[in-house]
Formats: sequence, C-alpha cells, structure tokens
Amino acid sequence: MYNAYSKRYENMIYNRCGRSGLKLPAISLGLWHNFGNVDKFDNCRKMIYRAFDLGITHFDLANNYGPPAGSAETTFGRILSEDLKPYRDEIIISTKAGYFMWDGPYGDWGSKKYLVASLDQSLKRMGLDYVDIFYHHRPDPETPIEETMRALDLIVRQGKALYIGLSNYGPLEAKRAFKILRDLGTPCLIHQPKYSMLDRTIENGLLDTLEQEKVGAIVFSPLAGGLLSNRYLKGIPEDSRASRPDSPFLNSSDITSELLDKLMKLHVIANARDQKLSQMALSWILRKSIITSVLIGASRISQIEECVEAVHNTEFTEEELSNISEILGG
Repeated sequence: MYNAYSKRYENMIYNRCGRSGLKLPAISLGLWHNFGNVDKFDNCRKMIYRAFDLGITHFDLANNYGPPAGSAETTFGRILSEDLKPYRDEIIISTKAGYFMWDGPYGDWGSKKYLVASLDQSLKRMGLDYVDIFYHHRPDPETPIEETMRALDLIVRQGKALYIGLSNYGPLEAKRAFKILRDLGTPCLIHQPKYSMLDRTIENGLLDTLEQEKVGAIVFSPLAGGLLSNRYLKGIPEDSRASRPDSPFLNSSDITSELLDKLMKLHVIANARDQKLSQMALSWILRKSIITSVLIGASRISQIEECVEAVHNTEFTEEELSNISEILGG
C-alpha cells in the first residue's frame, strides 16, 4: 500500500512546457525498460512509489514498451489501480504509438486507423479514460502528415488525451506538423527527441525550431544508454547491458578507448562539481531553458534518487562548459 508523502514536491523543480499551462518535473521517469512482464513487479512498484515521493509526477510509456510489448502499460495500470488511483490528478501519464505493435497493415506507423486503435488499447491496458499526453512516436514516410495530425487532433477532441506530442521528428517535418496542428486548433505541446552529451544531433536545428515554435522539449536517453555514468569508467562490467551479446541498444564494440578517455575526463569535471558523471550529464542538459524535462530509466531505486539530485546543480561556469565542449569535440 502506498503511503502518501506530503513533502514530495519540495525538492523537485517544475518547468513550464512550451507555451502552455502545463508544468512537468525536470526529471521524468520512462518505463521503456524494466517494467515489463519479465521484471519483478514488486521492484517496479517500489520504483514508481519512490519516484512519486521525490516529486516525479510524470510517467512516460508507449504501446510497445515491455517486454513483451504492452506489458509496461499493464504493469503501470495495475500499480495505478491498486495504489495510486487517489493521486491520478497529481500525475501526468503519457503514451505513444508509431512503431510496430501488431500484425497486418494497421499495426504500425501513423495512419488514423493505427493511432486511434492503439490508444484505445493503451487506455484499456492502463485502466484509464484518458492520458495526459499522447505522442506520435516517429514520422511515417508514407502516410500523409495531414492524416496523422488530424488523427491526433481527433484524439484530443474525443477526450482520450489532453495534449499532443511528437517524437523523433526532424526540424523541418516537426515545423510542418506544428503548423498543421496549430491550424486544427490542437497545438503540439511537446517534442521528445534523443539527446545527450554523446548524441547532440538535435543541436543542428531542432532545438532552435522548438524554441521558435514555443514547443516544450523532453529528451530521452540522456545518459546514452548508461555510458554517461560511473559504470563504464573502468571498462565493461560483466553484468552490464554492453556485456550482453544480444543487446540491441549497447554493444561492447561501442566502448572504445577513445570513448573511455572522454568519459574519464568528464568524470574529473563532475567530481570537481561534487557530482557523479550521470548527474552532471543531466545537469548539462537541464541548463538549457528550452529543455522542459529529461526522461530517465531505472532498474533500482538508488538510480532514481541519484538522478533527482541533478536538478539542484544546473549552473556551469564558462570554464566548465569550455572544457566539456573540448572533450566532446566541439
């Protein structure tokens, strides 16, 4: 049974999401990994509890999170129903559709048929009448963007989502989507791209577009799959994600001597700031005013607690930023 912690909001920072009335916690919890049927339910529940106690009010899901696909939503729905239902109005729940979910021509990408059906399934798995944010997970190269955006507008008008977001859209396609949604009367609230010290692709136009369009940004993989942590400073631990031969996200070949040299130099700067490398990596992102929130993943409570501390140290000196830039290669 969840025991309410009345001081949960004291130590979290909440940022306004673009040009809207919604604020999100600077740290949000993503359920991409470690919340599926293959994971221990009690640990899942304890992580959700602790995150909420620490002021993390936003929980981010997608139709295909697990494994197996859909099971993260089922896990979260069970925790919500059994323990957190009285706090529903204090919680932001998001989900997405856009990647493969079921067989046949209607279980992937961005058609109206797929998006509406997928969200109906997600709501059923979580036991909800609506989600707070519904994202199109990735651009569809074949479906007209107008159809996809009209489907998102319809979903809001049906009351199945309060706000609309996009994920993995480039700057040009994002700008086009923003205009269509604005003209429909359902402006895009937020964009969810990949961003970290080791992947700065969105600095080449997307961040500027989001700032110009007054759309919030919530980034995923801010720790580059765990590389930006103390875990890999001395090589590849035996129990790490990179040590698994079947890992689809991080391979041992990714851990080069050049990368390890960068990580160690960043670790020295973090240590001088009285932070762990993971905390500095989050603080480095959150220092930008355009960033509304960073999405962290976790397999244990201590990781969540460690990440939350980053919100209290987001100021960098010019020397620190210059040294970090030099390490990262510009």
